[in-house]
Amino acid sequence: MGKRFAPNPEGNRRQGVGRWWVGVALVIVVLCGCARQEESVVVRPTSHLERIKSRGVLRVVTRYAPTTLYEGPERRLGFEHDLAEAFARALGVVPRFIILDSQKEILEALRNQEGDLAAAGLIRSPEMDGDFRLGPVYQEVDQQVVCRRGGRRPTTLAKLAKVRLAVPRGGSYEARLQELRATEPELSWISDPERSSEQIFEQVVAGTVDCTVADSNVVAVNRRYYPELVVKFPINAAQPLSWVLPRASPELQQEVTNWFENMREEGRLAALEERYFGYFKDHQYDYVDNRAFIRRIDERLPGYIVRFKDASRRYGLPWPLLAAVAYQESHWDPDAISPTGVKGIMMLTQDTATTLGVKNRKNPREAILAGAWYLAELRRRLPAEIRDPDRTWIALAAYNAGLGHLLDVREMAVSQGKDPNSWGVLRDLLPLLANKEHYAKTKHGYAPGMQPVRYVRKVRYYYDVLVQREAMLARQPLKPDPIPDRPEESAQLPRPEETVSATGSPDGATRVARLEEKTDL
Repeated sequence: MGKRFAPNPEGNRRQGVGRWWVGVALVIVVLCGCARQEESVVVRPTSHLERIKSRGVLRVVTRYAPTTLYEGPERRLGFEHDLAEAFARALGVVPRFIILDSQKEILEALRNQEGDLAAAGLIRSPEMDGDFRLGPVYQEVDQQVVCRRGGRRPTTLAKLAKVRLAVPRGGSYEARLQELRATEPELSWISDPERSSEQIFEQVVAGTVDCTVADSNVVAVNRRYYPELVVKFPINAAQPLSWVLPRASPELQQEVTNWFENMREEGRLAALEERYFGYFKDHQYDYVDNRAFIRRIDERLPGYIVRFKDASRRYGLPWPLLAAVAYQESHWDPDAISPTGVKGIMMLTQDTATTLGVKNRKNPREAILAGAWYLAELRRRLPAEIRDPDRTWIALAAYNAGLGHLLDVREMAVSQGKDPNSWGVLRDLLPLLANKEHYAKTKHGYAPGMQPVRYVRKVRYYYDVLVQREAMLARQPLKPDPIPDRPEESAQLPRPEETVSATGSPDGATRVARLEEKTDL
């Protein structure tokens, strides 16, 4: 007879409770696991745009060129660079620029998912529509035949077929030439797999090839560095520029489209175009002046780079800007004298020199430091709400015409409901100071208002050329100054920290007060 167990209600109750807790624990584990699984599904990036935001980096494929990206005095610059940087900021990520040499390499990088978008001044084409997605049109350009002054300069397609023509391989220029071959079967060209448009410009100038084809904006910028380039004729109608994106990026395409629309509506796109292209859109190209400037960069500027860089360190202004001002004033001639008696590399009046403590106006060191100090002081004295680059252009106008007249024009802008902090607005209003109907209502009266407008335009032109060529200039040997420094004649200028940051310097305040009404520093 087997062993019998007596009933144990307490033990049964404990076992039941234990089993209940085990069940609850299992349910909790399952629920937590499901929650974690659901959570991981929610946060996992499913689109190209979400992956960009998740990694925190926007990979921008571009190329080095004056119209896209280049190294400035303090940071990278360029129209496409600044656009892409602003778009990345709007996404809440940082940009990483992938620099390639040709359109073919740029598009291949997108196909291989090595980049998120291409911002490289690319012309929209039907071929792109099949392989990529395109952003909205933000500029239009035409393709131009460019040759060398003094060389062979064809005026028709038939004549173009008889010269040595070279273009980068695999881009929109070669595609257009292939279309034109149906009209002109004899048309032929060198399809260069290595060189960019800018590098082929060098071949044209050197006479290695006769002509090339390039976009009008690229030509306009590069003619400043290669004044021998001559535009002959366009080979197509205006073509649109767009960013290019991978095919599997519909959400990113929509984001780019919405962002460009906002940029255009808020005027930020126009402001950026003004920053990079405004100075030559309304600048009449002067071959003789530009050729002389390029020649003097090589012949004269090396002797003063050290002086401009010293003034730059002291007063916080880019040395190419100071050099551009000096070129506009004297063409970098320390012995320059005008019929009105202004002298030196910065063309100082005797009163200005005395006020700034300059004993010898022909001493480049004294003159450059004096001009840099005054320009830095004008920038500092402008209202704080004026942002760069407008702040610098307005200070340049004040350097030429006097701070009082610029303050008058700012008040005029306010009265007309316009932005008083925009150089573009003030530039348009300054000529009104020559009209009695307008200057009679101002505090400082009449001024030849077109003079500072032209002055700023020229300085900006020279400045941009110098920025583009800075790397080349840095490699050149420096010549000694034509006039050596004389310690006993050194300018009695304030120290850098007094000039740039100390707003209440009695010496600085007195000097600016005495100079504010002068128009010809």
